[in-house]
Amino acid sequence: MVMTLLQRRRAAPPVSRRWPAGAGCLLALWLALPCAAPAARVEDRIVAVVNSDLIMLSDVKRELEPERERIARQHRGDELAQRLKTAEYMALTKMIERRLQLQEAKARGVDVSDQEVKQAVAQLKQQGEKIDDADPLSLRNVRDQLILLKVVDREVRSGVMVGENEMKRYYQEHRDRFALPEEYQLSQILIQPRSPDDTADALAKARRVMEELKKGETFEDLALQYSDGPNASRGGRLGLVRQGELLPAIERAIAPLAPGGISDIIETPQGFHIIRVEEKKPKQFRPFEQVKLEIQGLVFQQKSEDVFQSWLVDLKNKAYIEIKF
Repeated sequence: MVMTLLQRRRAAPPVSRRWPAGAGCLLALWLALPCAAPAARVEDRIVAVVNSDLIMLSDVKRELEPERERIARQHRGDELAQRLKTAEYMALTKMIERRLQLQEAKARGVDVSDQEVKQAVAQLKQQGEKIDDADPLSLRNVRDQLILLKVVDREVRSGVMVGENEMKRYYQEHRDRFALPEEYQLSQILIQPRSPDDTADALAKARRVMEELKKGETFEDLALQYSDGPNASRGGRLGLVRQGELLPAIERAIAPLAPGGISDIIETPQGFHIIRVEEKKPKQFRPFEQVKLEIQGLVFQQKSEDVFQSWLVDLKNKAYIEIKF
């Protein structure tokens, strides 16, 4: 979130590195913000200038705090220091990008009313967010986020159009995304051990059932006679199931079977299964007209992101950005 600037006592002027307009992409030359020095010895200072705005060290630390705590829980030593430095770079980069967008919003006359802020706070609270609406900084953060949404809608999303040909091309290039999984009509004979010590007896029983199937006994009669499954009274019929709904061991066993094929004995935590494939419906693709609106949203989102990144690069290239070490 964007933080307000506070007037603080400055340390001696730090060494700085300046780049003219057009050098926004040079932010990868990261400043090594001190992260391990005792808090009592760290004085606030300017770490970046974005046109006429200042970003303070305390702003970066406040922005980074939740991520710093997460990293500190997971890493130690040199790995911790390196990950913190990377996180600091990312935090400062995000803050500079937000400042540029807010500056552009101001230049374009984009603003939000107090009522809009109030409504947004109420919605966030309904969603479980903890927001202190008596805290000016929290309200400022909400206001800035609303402004960012507005300026991006106006400057980026409003100009994005999605044509029919683009949607059809996306459909052809991502057909698997709109595929319906294979469907099976299955029957099952399930032999369950009566106890952990009964596993060998259950397996022997399953093998006897397999022998009877090979001799020509009907699957339905054997399911009715031997199966411990809840569908035994229906000849073992499981009904329609989709790929992905079955236990992995069963999925693997029936994958190569044609309709009418019977699996070998399959062991799972439930017991020993013998599966017959009654019908197999191959993977099908939802027709374009059925998924057209979904594709429109996906393509719009993708194009909006591309335009947003180009817009952001343009803001950086036109900006004066000074990073202070």
